[in-house]
Amino acid sequence: MTAVLLVCHSVLELDARHPFTSRALLDAQDMHRLVMSGFHGWVEDGAKDARAQLQVLHTANADLKQGTLTVVVQSRVQPDWSRIPSAALQAKPDIIIVEQEIKAGQRYRFRSVVNPARMSGRHLRPGSSSTENRQLKRLADTTPEHARRWFAERLQPPGEPAVNDRGVRRIGAFGDPVTLATRILPKIVKASAKPGLRIGRAEIRGELTVTAPDVFVDVLTTGLGHARAYGCGLILIKPLPAPLPR
Repeated sequence: MTAVLLVCHSVLELDARHPFTSRALLDAQDMHRLVMSGFHGWVEDGAKDARAQLQVLHTANADLKQGTLTVVVQSRVQPDWSRIPSAALQAKPDIIIVEQEIKAGQRYRFRSVVNPARMSGRHLRPGSSSTENRQLKRLADTTPEHARRWFAERLQPPGEPAVNDRGVRRIGAFGDPVTLATRILPKIVKASAKPGLRIGRAEIRGELTVTAPDVFVDVLTTGLGHARAYGCGLILIKPLPAPLPR
């Protein structure tokens, strides 16, 4: 069983002190606009599903001491970053075409920032009515252990289906949940779109072994969980060497 991962990665090194970058640090909606500025013209203006069509995912890391903001953007097309003011860039954007054959049994080290939202009220079940859905409330508060359990539920042991019995989408890979390193990140704010709305985030690192290559590639390209427009859901992977024969 094999599948092919084919995506474009852009690495943006930005001056965190520049007003263009500062706005993105203060408001998740401005960060979303920054990321989507590289894809002008690919889809119709105003399309509500533009990010999903282009399979745009991103993750950002701010070094406030050094005054830098690094943004990694993944997409299904090559972006054009000329709309970013040159004074806001600390280096020319690095654009990399990633093409990898993914096989069952391959091992990877991974890092992902996720929105490990849990639902209060009734659980969402496949085929549940809209009335039941309205009774659910997504909670953003998280702890490292909660984030670990959230991610562990999405692991896919060998032979298990891509969706578990609670309707949770799995990731086509498996690992030891105990070894997952989890860290709660500061919540980000959508100040301009929905004042006061805060998005909970957790960073998860560890090792995975591929069990279902097609499912794994799908989650790598489309993202994991909620808040994918706001820097959550991108899984970055690095191949691990094959274990030595005994």
